[in-house]
Amino acid sequence: MSYIDNLTNDYEEILRLYLFDNNLDAAIAKCHTFSRNVIEIDTSPEEIVSLHTQMLNHMHVNDIELVKQSLEILEEVMISFGFTYRDYRAMLDKLNLHDQELDIAASLQETMLKATIPAVDTMQIGAISIPAGKVSGDYFNIIHHNNDKISFAVADVIGKGIPAAIAMTMLKFGMEFAHLNRGPAKALETLNNLVEQNVNKNMFITMFYGVYDFTSGDLSFSSAGHEPGFIYRYDEDVFEEIDTKGLVLGVRQGNTYFEKNAHLKENDMIFIFTDGVSELRKHDDTFIDMNNILEMIREKKECHPQDIVQYLYETLTRMQHNLRKDDLTMIIIKNAKNNY
Repeated sequence: MSYIDNLTNDYEEILRLYLFDNNLDAAIAKCHTFSRNVIEIDTSPEEIVSLHTQMLNHMHVNDIELVKQSLEILEEVMISFGFTYRDYRAMLDKLNLHDQELDIAASLQETMLKATIPAVDTMQIGAISIPAGKVSGDYFNIIHHNNDKISFAVADVIGKGIPAAIAMTMLKFGMEFAHLNRGPAKALETLNNLVEQNVNKNMFITMFYGVYDFTSGDLSFSSAGHEPGFIYRYDEDVFEEIDTKGLVLGVRQGNTYFEKNAHLKENDMIFIFTDGVSELRKHDDTFIDMNNILEMIREKKECHPQDIVQYLYETLTRMQHNLRKDDLTMIIIKNAKNNY
């Protein structure tokens, strides 16, 4: 039985409840449901009137009094239809406006938030950031300094749309001078004050911020409530978690962040990501095991980092629950001193 047939049967039942069973409450309740359903398939008021006439003929309603009573049901449907239709149009208008806002935010991200991957003989970098929808809540940036160092950050903005895109743009330009503040912890303190002063009070940002010296292999890092990262130790074939506990950006002014240091030997890799990776939902609605992701990296350890993150993305996408998608962002930095 088709959807149209079901609606026709529903209307016949409404008329029977009202005309023959004297069940006004049930008939009125079904009128409201019926009106919502016919709106969904773009039924016009004229088509409802035509359906009403057809049903009276089908039910052999010839008594003039019953015909008059049936018009009360038709009136109820039309009144409900009118209100529902106005609500429906208002909802469409809001959705269209929302789509326009998302298009603007997506365009803003596309034009202003692109990160340039530096090419350095002693370092290889792979990065990927794919939004679940039009607009991403994830952000990454890599800045090549003139002193054999890079600053890199991976962030997750708790918020969507134009405000989130603006917040990311502010982070991008904030990073341009934040690194001047003597390391990742001080940089996060600068960015935190910037976010707290200029971003919506309901919007917060997690961030992992690192500075890597690609000549010495020295790494310093700090975190503002972000997912822990990992260093893959090539010689030992083990992963080492790297993290510092810190409050998300934007909660309060003057927050203090902590900094740690590490050293990368040849072929060691840094792996930083957002929670769309570590909290990915699989087809059976369970969370992915982070050890499985690390094992994928281990399998591809001889590859260029860009090939590794691409492999991770493709594999995770196949595993991901279709209704539980989230933005996916990953960066891998490899100490590649003798790989050129």
